[in-house]
Amino acid sequence: MRKKIIYKCMQCGYESLKWMGRCTECGTWNSLEEMNSFDNNENKKSMLNRTKNVSSKVLKLTNVEVGKNQRILTGIHEFDRVMGGGIVKDSVTILTSPPGGGKSTLTLAISGEVAKQGKKVLYATGEESDSQIKNRANRILEQIHENIWIIADTSLNSVLDAIIEIDADLIIVDSIQTFTLDEFLPARAGNPTQTMECANALVQCAKNKERQRAIILIGQMNKNDEMAGLRSLEHLVDTVLFMEGNHEEELRSIVATKNRFGSTGEMGFFTMTEKGLISIDNPSEYFITKREKGELVSGSTITVIKEGSRPVISEIESLVSNSFTPYPSRICEAMKKDQMNTLISVLEQRGKISLYDKNVVIKTTGGIKLKEQAVNLAVIMCIASSVYNKPIPWDYAFIADVGLTGELKKVPSIEHRVKELDRMGFVKVFVPQNCMRKIMFQNIEVIECKTLMQVITYCIGKK
Repeated sequence: MRKKIIYKCMQCGYESLKWMGRCTECGTWNSLEEMNSFDNNENKKSMLNRTKNVSSKVLKLTNVEVGKNQRILTGIHEFDRVMGGGIVKDSVTILTSPPGGGKSTLTLAISGEVAKQGKKVLYATGEESDSQIKNRANRILEQIHENIWIIADTSLNSVLDAIIEIDADLIIVDSIQTFTLDEFLPARAGNPTQTMECANALVQCAKNKERQRAIILIGQMNKNDEMAGLRSLEHLVDTVLFMEGNHEEELRSIVATKNRFGSTGEMGFFTMTEKGLISIDNPSEYFITKREKGELVSGSTITVIKEGSRPVISEIESLVSNSFTPYPSRICEAMKKDQMNTLISVLEQRGKISLYDKNVVIKTTGGIKLKEQAVNLAVIMCIASSVYNKPIPWDYAFIADVGLTGELKKVPSIEHRVKELDRMGFVKVFVPQNCMRKIMFQNIEVIECKTLMQVITYCIGKK
């Protein structure tokens, strides 16, 4: 086959016969990379001339055998939850985060837990030396198990040989952008061709019917906080996990943006400690401030958000102060500023509370993000509580969207959210009218309201 040079966009995959500073398909600057291609006209002709033959690989779906034990439980509760109940044995997962997010720390902890079960783990690193990995393992693992092997090499050919040599059950590749296949040299590591071909080789290794293996790839991030390389890499693998969280903060979260074996949008929470990442098995307890019974603080409310299929109780705090400038401050890192300004406008017009000369600051305990409309009533009520310096009982909660008319709107999965509040011992929850079935709860009383003003009058007493 005749070899030729083409230029491929690293963002969208567009191919061009000549280099351009800007991709004409997606508009990204300096994204075209040089790579080798081959003229496959002869192969195409031979394929067209083939006669119809029944392949031995073709099976009826009803005859396909499915193993009963298809998952590996890592013992890290939050990670297993995000994965849909553990790592599928013939799956390829890619994990990415900003530098210092904890990718290597998490995968090393997973290696230690899986090795305890008698399974063989191969940790392939192209970024760090074996001694660096050993130092991290000494710090975060109680004991380094004999079932963990390590190979520090950027050649994927050596890694594939090592997989067969030790017959590994779980393979960690750190990171996929640092490896190369000899067949595609001199293309450098990180080149779209090398990255995709290395990933393809690992997918074939994982899904070998004679010997299935689980593989976790670590992916690098670019300056736009997106996975480096072609989007095709995300399509190729079975599960895509993003680790979020500032490296200066303790809280880390993992969200599944793609999962062929579980729900997308599932989120797991961890805290970063000297001993590595610790799973937060009860986030509802973690994201609320523990106060003594009867201790009341103004400007604090409770709501329930959904992270994937799981309800998480969250505490919202507000601070309202006098402004001495023509333009009061509106500060909130937990939600979009436009959403915050909309809620303040609704509170002013429908709740009859003047805020034109007030600074408003909103934050959440633990820094959790408020992405749902279900938190709107809780945000408004914490502002109202701060304005009047009137504390709302710590065991009250608010679950509702608030329309521009001041009416309370329904939100998804409200019964599921209320059950979580009932489990945690809350006594009252304010919800929209006619939004849920008549269900008997153990601790909590459901109070249905039609308008925002009804909730303010009930909790704060202002008419």
